[in-house]
Amino acid sequence: MQVGSNVEYLQRAPERLVVEGYRRWTTGFRTGSIVTWEMAWDLYCEFLGEDNAATALTSLSKFIRTLKRCTTCPLKSYPHNSSHLCVDECLTIGLIAGLQHGDDAASICLQHLACPQTCDEVEEAANTFARTLQSFEQVLLPVPADVIHDILQRSTQKTFQ
Repeated sequence: MQVGSNVEYLQRAPERLVVEGYRRWTTGFRTGSIVTWEMAWDLYCEFLGEDNAATALTSLSKFIRTLKRCTTCPLKSYPHNSSHLCVDECLTIGLIAGLQHGDDAASICLQHLACPQTCDEVEEAANTFARTLQSFEQVLLPVPADVIHDILQRSTQKTFQ
């Protein structure tokens, strides 16, 4: 499948589950409101069904909690349903896709998302999330390592359209 724009890319179920799950879960942590967590639940139920949604959200929550503990800055995200991606969101997609496909993008993204002391813990939580999605046939498109390098080089722009 060839995807021609961010909008098309972010409408694919696997990418939508990762990006919107990340956005809604981090917003819930940041605001203390359960509204965005309920929105994540609804999204995951829509694509996975209730039983699978519970399993997937458990692994997403563990990944986000683990990542949140090790970052020196608050996790960044655009509001839900945005057609733009910030650097943290790009790195998160690259990490999960890289783990699903066993490619170099995963280690590059991990280095830029997690601090050295918790890299292993973040990788384990991310791998659990990636494998959980994969077990429900939600496989992200591969993200080439050179795309990740380009995103990191242009990171002062903060958005990629």
